[in-house]
Amino acid sequence: MSVSIYEAKTHLSQLIAKVEATGEEVIIRRHNVPVGKLVPFRPVIAARVLGGWEGRVTTENLELVTKDRAMSKYDVRVLAATSTN
Repeated sequence: MSVSIYEAKTHLSQLIAKVEATGEEVIIRRHNVPVGKLVPFRPVIAARVLGGWEGRVTTENLELVTKDRAMSKYDVRVLAATSTN
């Protein structure tokens, strides 16, 4: 879809609603020359980095938890806190 600057200024709310609903881009023109683009916002999600816990939790730390019960969320937090050097 393509609109003039005047149309974009006059109907900005409706154009934003249309972009949100359909995901369609709106090209804004000045004297039939494209000068801008209204696009849906897509947040950037940071890539996950493997090995973030490396060196923090070891098998030695896991032996601190008794073997006759399952580890709770609290145990994991305690192990992570005690393993930082």
